[in-house]
Amino acid sequence: MKTRLLVRRHSGVTRLTHWINVLALSLLLMSGLQIFNAHPALYWGAKSTFDRPWLAIGAAERGGRPVGLTQVAGKVFETTGVLGWSGKPGAGVRQAFPAWATVPSWRDLASGRRWHFFFAWLFVINGLVYLAWSLIGGHIRRDLWPTRAQLRPRHILHEIVTHAQLKFPKGEAARSYNVLQKLSYLAVALMLLPLMVVTGLTMSPGFNAAAPWLLDLFGGRQSARSIHFICAALIVLFVIVHLVMVVVSGVWNNIRSMITGRYAIDVEGEVEGESA
Repeated sequence: MKTRLLVRRHSGVTRLTHWINVLALSLLLMSGLQIFNAHPALYWGAKSTFDRPWLAIGAAERGGRPVGLTQVAGKVFETTGVLGWSGKPGAGVRQAFPAWATVPSWRDLASGRRWHFFFAWLFVINGLVYLAWSLIGGHIRRDLWPTRAQLRPRHILHEIVTHAQLKFPKGEAARSYNVLQKLSYLAVALMLLPLMVVTGLTMSPGFNAAAPWLLDLFGGRQSARSIHFICAALIVLFVIVHLVMVVVSGVWNNIRSMITGRYAIDVEGEVEGESA
């Protein structure tokens, strides 16, 4: 006989900082795209070599009609309707990212910067609160740090295969994160997000005066801008994969755990606890 049991999975601090991060990162991304639209090209080094961007998004006339063009590492792709040129036929807009993806939706670099800086500070403060609580309360060591057994190549390969087959842990195994979740969360929280913050600071002329060594560390302001953009793209990829996993492994169960902290698992036999 199987019993569905609600177990405690997420603390109040984890849930609160998670939803603040959802808000902050969403607005950071959308305001960041507004800023990018002001100069939709990326370079490596200290200066903008306008004739040699490694990524550029724009528009041009082809066959008497405007088309969106995205250049990546010298290769050009037509991206009309999404990147470079978007909107209704005959009434499109020439801009890198479409209006629906930016904050504000109209072209306003100054407002985009204000939105970006405000939510950047909210994100940093929220992240410091989460990190301090995780270290003091043992959340990272207890819940996120992989065990030696989980880091064995055979175990990691097994998890990759079972996830690709959309098979997810059941019963007691579902009480805790698997090794793929732990490694991805640690990589994002301890590497990717801090790198975004530091490269963002490197692009600030005011901060350069206090820490000029950051420009040398990243090889110049344009390199920092490129790394910042790449980190943002990787975070978007992580969020997409995360949302897909939430859907295929049980939408309501996952959302409930991040709202109430309770996660439902199926266990064999009669057990004491809170039944679902």
